Amino acid sequence: MSRNAKINTLLLVLVAALAVLPLAFGLGDHKEEPFTGADAEAETAITEIDPDYEPWFSPLYEPPSGEIESALFALQAAVGAGVLTYYFGLRRGRRQGEARALARLRAEADADAGDEAASERRRV
Repeated sequence: MSRNAKINTLLLVLVAALAVLPLAFGLGDHKEEPFTGADAEAETAITEIDPDYEPWFSPLYEPPSGEIESALFALQAAVGAGVLTYYFGLRRGRRQGEARALARLRAEADADAGDEAASERRRV
């Protein structure tokens, strides 16, 4: 197995472990909604500390249910991942294109140098 394959396998196992371990250990079972975001936890903590706290502003859009909110969050994450992937792919493609162009120029320069040396030998 190549080094890259080993690294990819290790990363895949780590991601699977991050997804499965919280479920296997029952983390969050004591909560009504075990996998709510940090925003809900912060709101609960603030309410416990100061029950009269008034937020500074309200959200522009509040989804009608938690499922829709989760779907919108997943969509946002997917769009962000797509933008990052496009950027890094474009960057890699440009780097590879520059390397190919440089190799082609070097090959042409070597061929020209070889032609000049051959014509020099004919003159002598």
